[in-house]
Amino acid sequence: MIHALKPLAALLLLALPAAAQDAITLGLVLEPPNLDPTGGAAAATDEVVYANVFEGLTRFGPNGAIEPALAERWDVEDEGRAYVFHLQDGVTFHDGAAFDAGDVAFTLDRARAPDSTNAQKVLFQGIESVEALDPLTVRVTLKAPDGNFPFKMAWGDAVMLDPASADGLTTNPVGTGPFRFDRWVQGDRIVLRAFDGYWGDKPALQTATFRFIPDPSAAFAAMMAGDVDAFPNFPAPETLPQLQADPRFKVIVGTTEGETILAMNNARAPLDNPKVRQAIAHAINRSDIIDGAMFGYGTPIGSHFAPHHPDYVDLTGLSAHDPEKAKALLAEAGVGPVTLRLALPPTPYARRGGEIIQAQLAAVGIGTRITNMEWAQWLETVFKGGDFDLTVISHTEPLDIDIYARPDYYFHYARPEFVALMDRLQAAVTPQQRSDLYRQAQEMIAGDYVNAFLFQLAKTGVADARIEGLWENAPTQANDLTKVRWVP
Repeated sequence: MIHALKPLAALLLLALPAAAQDAITLGLVLEPPNLDPTGGAAAATDEVVYANVFEGLTRFGPNGAIEPALAERWDVEDEGRAYVFHLQDGVTFHDGAAFDAGDVAFTLDRARAPDSTNAQKVLFQGIESVEALDPLTVRVTLKAPDGNFPFKMAWGDAVMLDPASADGLTTNPVGTGPFRFDRWVQGDRIVLRAFDGYWGDKPALQTATFRFIPDPSAAFAAMMAGDVDAFPNFPAPETLPQLQADPRFKVIVGTTEGETILAMNNARAPLDNPKVRQAIAHAINRSDIIDGAMFGYGTPIGSHFAPHHPDYVDLTGLSAHDPEKAKALLAEAGVGPVTLRLALPPTPYARRGGEIIQAQLAAVGIGTRITNMEWAQWLETVFKGGDFDLTVISHTEPLDIDIYARPDYYFHYARPEFVALMDRLQAAVTPQQRSDLYRQAQEMIAGDYVNAFLFQLAKTGVADARIEGLWENAPTQANDLTKVRWVP
């Protein structure tokens, strides 16, 4: 009976392009905890709304370049201490409100306010004032020169907001992007629809559905059954050879900004002892984790920096796998048998990698008690509350080494010399100055063994072979649908 249906299935498949021309269903591993990119740290939020629902003054292009967005151009004044942004004309929010320079001032002032909940508040701390010169021109004056300011304005945390809707973004996001929010079925899917009043080039898609499928086996089954059209960050890399051999699909392998780390709570004994952290780093075998958790997809790292960046320094040798050295360091630190809590979010790389790490630490005398957490629980308990010993997580924000300078950040490092280094980086305007400081920053956190640095997350995506325009690489955590379309 199954074989008898194949000719009919083939006929239906031939007819599919006409029916699917303006709709797409994408798989996501994690469900966003909310839909406000300016009020939380979850990458899953940007994966739905970045460049689709919300836009900033600038944006990341698919190759990582900074491109104009709601600002059609900008002038740099006072040797990098002031930026004058010239805004696109005729832009409206999804609720019909006009976008103008006043909204820019509101958004940036809100993000840098003392009571701001923006997870990347550091992006805005250098702003001294924001002034609307006229409806389409805004001047941002900085406390010190910052040649990186257009880059900061491209983050999802810096998207432009309408004052009337800003307080309701968690469940009803209102932006200026090519897609408007339609509905959110908790635990299942989010649906976006094309915004008829969009100021820019209209997207080819009319409807985009994001389905939440955290289980790797279920993700593979959904692709095979056609329940999803694409899975931009596919959680079952062990099945990629099978999918690659199937002409219905294409496998898209690229890079991300995701530094995957075994994060350590530097404020909690015995992890407040650098020798203990160094011992943990030497106990880890990166190759085994990449092979076992990622099926070979991933690049070893020795500090918090992307290997594809021109200023990357290969520091993996500082924490090479050396169990005997790990045991010796623990003895020097006076640490006997100890059991640490290992909190794991639901991502497959964390769950799979955590079990491998548990075995590697046990081999040097460190016990771990694994706690598997749902995403919202991990964000609340570990990321916000700092209540953990160890955790496995991938930091997907671009050039985010500055997080190590934040005293309230969840792994609690903030060495004064590193903070001073980031202050100098903030003020540096020449490429050579910035390169030197980035290299020093990598070396300092690697030498302090702040965390055990594992691998750079690969972007392994799968899509229907007839889909074009999905990003190959991930310069930020996004599924930009503006150029996505079906082809015959």
